Amino acid sequence: MLDLASRRAQFVFGSIATAIGFFLFFPLFWMISTSFKPEAEVFRRIPSPLPIAPTIQNYVGALTRSELPIYLQNSLVTAGLGALLTTVLAVCAAYSFAKFAYRGRTALMLLMISAQMFPFAVLLITLYPLMDAAGLLNTRIGLIISYIVFALPSGTYMLYSYFINIPTEVIEAARADGASELRILTVIVLPLSIPGLVTVGLYAFMWAWNDLLYSLTLITDPSLRTVGPGLLLSYLGESRNDWGGAMASSLIASLPVVVAFALVQRFFIQGLTAGAVKS
Repeated sequence: MLDLASRRAQFVFGSIATAIGFFLFFPLFWMISTSFKPEAEVFRRIPSPLPIAPTIQNYVGALTRSELPIYLQNSLVTAGLGALLTTVLAVCAAYSFAKFAYRGRTALMLLMISAQMFPFAVLLITLYPLMDAAGLLNTRIGLIISYIVFALPSGTYMLYSYFINIPTEVIEAARADGASELRILTVIVLPLSIPGLVTVGLYAFMWAWNDLLYSLTLITDPSLRTVGPGLLLSYLGESRNDWGGAMASSLIASLPVVVAFALVQRFFIQGLTAGAVKS
């Protein structure tokens, strides 16, 4: 009787897992399949799951006849610098919140985290006039700052979960030996927090790389466009939609994030779960 109930439970859980897997991975399968289809197959009345006459022309066109290399370069610059600056600022803020006692510390941290409650568009409404007044519209610097504004609160809280678990006695002993706060941070705290640093950097990079709303609003110069708005405006329009080229370009544009996540996923998981158990 127990074995029968166990088999039924396995069947139910297996069915649920299969359904979830299909829901998650079928769009990716269809995306890959479409990227190898010629235009005539894409617009067939009854589409085929696999390409009948597969072609790599969509990939060739994406790399040679489009501005995709420029969009990739712009995204690498803005997302990379945004992730780097976000990590540096988050380290300073999180270390201050975790290891210094001053009036209003908790309230200030809660105020910073509360920024995450607002939708992206609401933050953009406040950022746009500030960028306009500072002359940062249609610049990479302005876009990088907007990425920092969004990612910094979450990054600060994630690193705070790491720093708060580092024994204060170790830091106090270093201070008693005459070590400066900068040396304590770089020699003691940061080496113990590598998973958290990787998590914050990757989180900020992934969000900036996948961004569409901010880059589409703050950047209008075609030579400064990033991957999101570049692909949208290049392949989709009122008169003609090149779905094969769009899918091929999207897969190419996804490679940097996939590779980065594959290389550091172990640290990323450790960083996300750092605050689950208190030492």
